[in-house]
Amino acid sequence: MRALLQRISHASVTVDEAKIGQSGPGLLILICAMQGDSEAQADQLAAKIAKLRIFKDDTGKMNKSVKDIGGSALVVSQFTLAADTSRGNRPGFSAAAAPADGKALYEYFAAKLAEQGMPVETGEFGADMKVELLNDGPVTIWMEA
Repeated sequence: MRALLQRISHASVTVDEAKIGQSGPGLLILICAMQGDSEAQADQLAAKIAKLRIFKDDTGKMNKSVKDIGGSALVVSQFTLAADTSRGNRPGFSAAAAPADGKALYEYFAAKLAEQGMPVETGEFGADMKVELLNDGPVTIWMEA
């Protein structure tokens, strides 16, 4: 699985002009299941993200996790993280998991992240979503499992 984490002051996701998920302060997590991924990758990624120390402590150093600050997460499916730009000018997405597998792993990942002890809200898999966010830092981290 691939994830792009953004440390946020707040974020929200809207589908058909209705806000369906929000978070803040905490993390916006854009997530993509790749071909061959399983629940094992989702487990590993959720556990790592929950413990990742990217929030400032009292001295201003990145030394706290999202759980340490009492933060939350907004998890949004993003198959374009599977983009292959090695040929031509139009990216290919054949490395992304099939839609049914991708949706199952996306939902599983969000549930596993919530099991790590933080509030989690989500977007809508496969929908045309509008995501708004206010980066904090900015801090943006790419992860794979």
